Amino acid sequence: MTRKPATYADLEALSSHVVLGSAVAPDWLCEVLSPSTARLDRARKLPAYAREGVKHVWLVDPLQRTLEVFRLEGPHYLLLATHEEEAVVQVEPFEALALELRVLWEDVEE
Repeated sequence: MTRKPATYADLEALSSHVVLGSAVAPDWLCEVLSPSTARLDRARKLPAYAREGVKHVWLVDPLQRTLEVFRLEGPHYLLLATHEEEAVVQVEPFEALALELRVLWEDVEE
């Protein structure tokens, strides 16, 4: 069985429930990329999140087995790091926690 990537926070939910029309943006959100949405996530959603003041964004690509970590710097995101494969990482904004990336890829079929 192929597991479809899930989006933990998407632009529609962000727009309608949290950010647009509200003074408060989330500090962090995570997008799980799929081949059909990766371009949209990068080209349209990241700028929208930046406009709304989301401080930290993670892009998780289960097929490439990567975690990209971004921090809002002024009006744009700065790519802080790209982690791969089975690394154990401590990344913003959750530096106090060790995240084992291999757990993210366990159910991913290529």
